[in-house]
Amino acid sequence: MKKTAIASAVAAFTIVAAIVGVAQAQKGKQVIYVSSAQGTYKPSPAGGTSMQAIWGDMEKGAHGTFTKFEPGFDAGMHTHTNDVSIVVVKGAYLYKDEGGEKRVGPGEFLFVPGGHKHWSGGDKTEGAVFYEEGSGKFDSMPAK
Repeated sequence: MKKTAIASAVAAFTIVAAIVGVAQAQKGKQVIYVSSAQGTYKPSPAGGTSMQAIWGDMEKGAHGTFTKFEPGFDAGMHTHTNDVSIVVVKGAYLYKDEGGEKRVGPGEFLFVPGGHKHWSGGDKTEGAVFYEEGSGKFDSMPAK
């Protein structure tokens, strides 16, 4: 009987602590509105792409950005350490892997798991503007 009471008290405490933790985490949340057309994009040092941070820090962890590929941009074969999700806003994000080629257009979604070897680039005439969300720090490592 005593063990049941202690177990119930520990369970109740754990539930209350979890609820308090969630409530505190949500206090810092805020509405975010960013226009892909009116943002300030930071060009990448390598050229051909530019990004506008929306949330998080792509150099440190999970993040969301608007990314632009210039017309005809070629990222070459590469991998990313972390998962990347993409929703195209304008133009076309071109994608290729061992499964074939995809032309990802406005309103379309693409998920690339971390470590997956692929090629990407921008449409030859329009390039691409897309929302990109990474599960961790952004990187791009050349692959053969």
